[in-house]
Amino acid sequence: MQIGIDLGGSHIGIGLVNNGKIIQKEEKNLLIKENTNIQEEIETIIHGTIQRILQNQKIQINEIKSIGLAVPGLVTQGKIINTVNLKLKDYNLYDELKKYYDVPIHIRNDAKCAAIAEKEYGSLKQYSDCVFLTIGTGIGGAVFLDGKLLKPKKAEGFELGHMVISKQAKQCKCGQKGCFESYASITALKNDIKQELKLNTQITGEELLNILKQNLQTESIQAIIENYTQNLCIGLLNIIKIFQPEAISIGGSFSYYKDIFLEKIEKNLKENKTLFNKDVPNIILAHLKNDAGIIGAAGLKNFD
Repeated sequence: MQIGIDLGGSHIGIGLVNNGKIIQKEEKNLLIKENTNIQEEIETIIHGTIQRILQNQKIQINEIKSIGLAVPGLVTQGKIINTVNLKLKDYNLYDELKKYYDVPIHIRNDAKCAAIAEKEYGSLKQYSDCVFLTIGTGIGGAVFLDGKLLKPKKAEGFELGHMVISKQAKQCKCGQKGCFESYASITALKNDIKQELKLNTQITGEELLNILKQNLQTESIQAIIENYTQNLCIGLLNIIKIFQPEAISIGGSFSYYKDIFLEKIEKNLKENKTLFNKDVPNIILAHLKNDAGIIGAAGLKNFD
């Protein structure tokens, strides 16, 4: 059995996992305020939740083979170099956890963890050469060739959301301009809808989906949908030409908008079929949804 921890921008999910199955899971919101010691809050939630799970399952920490963490942003050698939403920099969470747990601890980027879960247990299980994209607040990714997760020695790499796809140069939070995620994340879609409909308040993902469905015949919304689809397909075409995958699995909140976009994406790619050496790769949706980060983090030991 392993512990998997998914550290998100606003919450932490922690689960006891065995052979890719979550036995028990808890989720806690992060109370991020200006004066909050976010590092202390993260560590307190992790310690408390692990203790409750172990007690509930009547097991000891020495029965846990490893602890894995999925974290947003840039990670290398157990250190969180930078996370935009949590505003963590040079945070050595590995060392902090090692003070309390004498088990192997592994830390990886959250998109890589979700990709591992989908490759081992979900949508990509039957493919050797494949790509995983998580599309939501931003865009993250991972690449498998011959069944192996590609990983540079220096850092996690394969930040597919930060390839530049436009010279029009929207500003990205990473500091670059024109990034894929600046045009094709759900955040980008939401911002375009809010601007067009002059919505000044924050809207949830569910509200965005309802707005799109209610305005599908509106010419201005149709134009936004078409523009978003084209931007997404530019990124997908780049990925396909570079890696020639058998399949691309898309996870994150994008899955909620599949009825609006998936058919349009497939049509766009088929129209560009002459760009491919073989048939258009399968574009599929992730199977494990919000559990992918926890499951993938728990399985990190097998991918290090």
